[in-house]
Amino acid sequence: MVDDGAQLGVLQDHKADMGFVRLPIEREGLSVIPLYEEQPVVVAPKGHEISVFEEVALADLTQESFLDAAALGGPEAALQLVAAGAGLLILPMSVARHFNVKDTVARRLTGAEGTGIALAWPAEATDDVLEEFIGVVRGRTAQSSRQPSAQPQKVKKEPKPDRRGTGAKKAPKVAQRYAPNPDKGRGKGSRKKGKR
Repeated sequence: MVDDGAQLGVLQDHKADMGFVRLPIEREGLSVIPLYEEQPVVVAPKGHEISVFEEVALADLTQESFLDAAALGGPEAALQLVAAGAGLLILPMSVARHFNVKDTVARRLTGAEGTGIALAWPAEATDDVLEEFIGVVRGRTAQSSRQPSAQPQKVKKEPKPDRRGTGAKKAPKVAQRYAPNPDKGRGKGSRKKGKR
């Protein structure tokens, strides 16, 4: 897991060509394609009453105290405090699964805003590999006519070698006057019956 600020710094310093980022971000100097919305979860200590439910509504948690992961140094430190019983924490599902602290439970949270995931890259960066990847992210297939790799390459054909004057001359083929098979070219049963 990379800090959002560090992710953007790597892109802006051109140390990476592209990156997956959590929205919202400062978009100045970046091209961004939103990809999907990630499901939020609420994380509580084991034994908390939410552990008996599959999903929990945010409105049902008004009496609970929530921790701020950013203020506590990130999700890993905040999850340790949740395990100790200091409060609940709302995180994107992938982050909660990534850290998976032993003494906590995570449940889907309804009524809370999800986290947007996007692909970002420096706005001035363009090359065939980036364009190809962006095309795939936007849903183009590898054989799409808009993909750079699917563009027909004009290949110069090698000229055929001059074969005149090589080897012994062969006699020209003469068309056969009679076909070797007497039935060739005639309909079925057209053969005369009787003497031959």
